[in-house]
Order: sequence, then structure tokens, then C-alpha cells
Amino acid sequence: MFEAKGLITPVVTALTEEETFDAGMYREFIQHLIEAGVDGIFPMGTNGEFYAFDSEEKLAVIKTAVEAVGGRVPVYAGTGCITTKETVEFTKRVEALGVDCLSVISPYFVAVTQDDLLEHFSAVAASTKLPMLLYNIPARTGNNIAFTTVRKLMESHENIIGIKDSSGSFDNTLKYIENTKAGINVLAGSDSLILWTLMAGGTGAISGCSNVFPELMVSIYQYWKEGNIEKANEAQKKIRPFRNVMQMGNPNSVVKLAVNMRGWKVGPARRPSNCTNPAIKDALTEVFRQY
Repeated sequence: MFEAKGLITPVVTALTEEETFDAGMYREFIQHLIEAGVDGIFPMGTNGEFYAFDSEEKLAVIKTAVEAVGGRVPVYAGTGCITTKETVEFTKRVEALGVDCLSVISPYFVAVTQDDLLEHFSAVAASTKLPMLLYNIPARTGNNIAFTTVRKLMESHENIIGIKDSSGSFDNTLKYIENTKAGINVLAGSDSLILWTLMAGGTGAISGCSNVFPELMVSIYQYWKEGNIEKANEAQKKIRPFRNVMQMGNPNSVVKLAVNMRGWKVGPARRPSNCTNPAIKDALTEVFRQY
């Protein structure tokens, strides 16, 4: 059974100034992340701006990621769409690209019940043989995936292996760990909760901050794995100043600006969520001084 573990980067999608996909820079940036020690590469997550691309563009990005990784670490791909029909169709196309694991966000914009979520994720899981992570980010989707729903899904579908929790609620994460199914892969989606999720029984993190500080974020997992909780906690605390700046704008757009400021020319975020506020750039400059 596939285990989703370690420090996984939801890679920012490199764009030109005209907002078209820059495959060359994307490959270079993925190489940088792997050299920094990340345990997985995740194209078309929230930090990859999946919501800003059409299906053909997303397929091109995922295909490039698979080629750039070359089997060195697992590739996780985001395939969630608003409707079940579109998610199933897109998931089938992504499966053919050679990814290792799927990440499927709950439907967004449309309000759904837990029964709706059960039917939606069941249909997606039945359409693929790949292992699949659920993705819970209620602040963006408006829909929280209840632990009872996760438990039912895992009991019915062997390829549903766990969940990424970006709710920001540690209690919610604990419910997944404690009340679903033994062996569930629970991944921290909030970078401020990485160490605590690991200590509670989680298996890793999908860390947006690792685009900017990959070595630091990897060290949280490595120190924890070695049993050095003091060092892990020191590393965990170091990301707080950057996390504070992320709240000044669209968080994943702030991450992308920070990557550019660190010398990786991954281009702008797609409008309207590109970061153009000078105050954010000034705050990031101050954060980099601290590091």
C-alpha cells in the first residue's frame, strides 16, 4: 500500500510574464526542490494555482512534473474539480501520465452535504486504481469533510489512503487521526501545524512554505523522524514570520512572490491574484533579513 509521507512540496507553477506555462523554469525549480531533500512533488495543488488553469494546461504541467522528477520521489497530482463528472474525466486523463498518487479537493463554490461528498469521492475513487488523498480546505471551498465521511470512504475504497487537512484546526486533524481508520495517512496542510500533526500520528505535510524554504521545512520532518523534538520545534517556530506575511495577501500568491525574490524566476501568479502590493514585498524583505 502506498504511504503518503514526508515533506511534500505543492509546487508553484512557473509562468512567463504573459502568464503562459514556463516548462523550462518549472523543471529547474523542481530539480532545486529535490536537491533540497523534499520527499514528494505535487503539481496542481493550491500553491500551483490549479484553479487558474484549464484542463489542457493542467495536463501539460503535470506531465512536465512527472518527466522532471524522473521517478526520484513520488508525484502527487491535484485532479479535483467542481463537478463529479469533470473530476472523474480529468482523473482518468491524469492517471495515464504516470503520477503516483492523486489529491482530490472537495467540490468548491457549490454548497454540498456530507452525503454529497460521500457520493462524489466514491465516484472518483471507483474511476481510478491510483491511491488517492482527500483534500480538506474549507476556508477556500466552503465545505468541510467530516471525519465520519472520511471513515466511510476509507472503509469502502481501499485506494482512498488518507487526507490533507488544511482546515487550520488541530482538533479537526486529530479527529481524522483518532476516529477514522488505522493506518490513515494524515498530512498537515497548514505549515504551522506540521510538527504537532506528526507527533499526533500524522505521516507528513504538504507544505506551501517549502517552495520558499525547502531545507528548513524538510528539517522539521527529519528532526522529528530522528526523535529530536527540540530541534524540530526550533525549525517549526522559524517559519512564523513568513506565515504572518502570507496573511497580507492571497497566501499562495505571496509564496510565489517570495520564490521570485529568492532568485527563482517562476513569474507572476495569474491575475487577479498576483501580488503587487509594495508593502508585501517590503515585509518579505524583512523576513529574509531575519533568516
